[in-house]
Amino acid sequence: MSRTRTRFRSTATATATADLGSGQGAALRVLACALAAGTVCAGLSAAPASAAETPPVVSRGVTIPEFYTPAAELPATNGTLIRTEALPLGLDIPGLDGRPMPGTATRLMYKSTDSSGQPVAVTGAYIEPSAAWKGSGPRPLVAVASGTMGQGDQCAPSFALQHPLTLSGDTVSVGYEALAIYRILATGAAVVVTDYVGLGATDRLHTYVNRLDQGHALLDAARAARSVPGASVTAASRTGLYGYSQGGGATAAAAELQPSYAPDVPLAGTYAGAPPADLTSVMKGIDGSALAGALAWSINGFAQSDPDLRAVVEANISTTGKAALADASTMCVGDAIFGYGFTKSSKWTTSGKSIGEIIAAEPRARAALDKQRIGTLKPSGPVRLATGVNDDIVPHAQARRLAVDWCRKGGDITYDAVVLPNLGDKILTNHLVPLLTDQGEAIGWLTDRLAGKPSTSNCWSMPIQP
Repeated sequence: MSRTRTRFRSTATATATADLGSGQGAALRVLACALAAGTVCAGLSAAPASAAETPPVVSRGVTIPEFYTPAAELPATNGTLIRTEALPLGLDIPGLDGRPMPGTATRLMYKSTDSSGQPVAVTGAYIEPSAAWKGSGPRPLVAVASGTMGQGDQCAPSFALQHPLTLSGDTVSVGYEALAIYRILATGAAVVVTDYVGLGATDRLHTYVNRLDQGHALLDAARAARSVPGASVTAASRTGLYGYSQGGGATAAAAELQPSYAPDVPLAGTYAGAPPADLTSVMKGIDGSALAGALAWSINGFAQSDPDLRAVVEANISTTGKAALADASTMCVGDAIFGYGFTKSSKWTTSGKSIGEIIAAEPRARAALDKQRIGTLKPSGPVRLATGVNDDIVPHAQARRLAVDWCRKGGDITYDAVVLPNLGDKILTNHLVPLLTDQGEAIGWLTDRLAGKPSTSNCWSMPIQP
């Protein structure tokens, strides 16, 4: 696979509007699946160095704003802001006091470190809430890790805050995390959202479900929030982590990494919903499911960042498979469901074996995925881990195993098995419904931690929990 992301404008997409909600023009298939780490410039007011010489990046008919184009150099310190700009929220209302509800948003680019130890620019958003914080201590901060949005730059969570629905003939993206974000803001806590490595920022592909990339990006977003102009949060603000699905994996990874990577982030509590802790198991869950396209995103990301997995992919993926991986690399969730829903990965390989079977037979590939396992370290602070017992996309058993692993390491774990009827096989319902039914309890639990209330681990109950 190529190490350089191809960026071009076709005749059809040259007329595409920069408004992310329109996405006019013919479908754009960016043939890129792997690339080297990129760098960006330092300084809040710095413009992208390449802006004058490189045409805008267009992803499936959506022109990516210049803000997201990384430039030449990075600051030395993780969490340092590179640039900011005002971010209009797509869903807000004027408050009685004249301030917008739920708050005032700022688009961010900040410095982080990727899984290979190289500097990387990450984008995201900070929202200063209009609601007052009524708990103890200074206004707290919640770093939100979004659930799966896709791999195209137009799918970035910060885009979704501005454009809650992007619907065209080329791409479909829904900002479904807005509900949780706005409910958190209503408590008076500030929110910072990470776009993850490579989602939004145009220098590389999004490294989907990469443990280190996601954990680092989330913790560095919390650091960056302190320096946002007008932000009321400080280094003393209690910090919570909130995420479900891909986001649950990111918060779980961040909770494990915080002691060594970001001890300056005062972590008060972590919510990890349906975390993909064991990718070998999760690959089996999504293969052939409505969200089979997510398997392509994980392959693309790991082929970019891990030489061993890249070699296995190049040796076993067919021409048809390579075309599918390239096509998926610019898709959002809606595109992937319509384009590759219920596809089996055996259609993408030269042998007709599933990608899971190929990885199981390749020691290098198995070792690469083993490095992504969450649960080998004790998490910092209290964690609430919730998983739907019938979840067959992010399998329940591997999420429960994460709770057991953490309990054995002495973690302060509140485990909650979400018991609901089986709502269908591999059609996403068993995965998505707990996202909604558990949301209120998850935010309430996290708000108590931000207010300084103690938690009570229920690790003792694991033998009798489903």
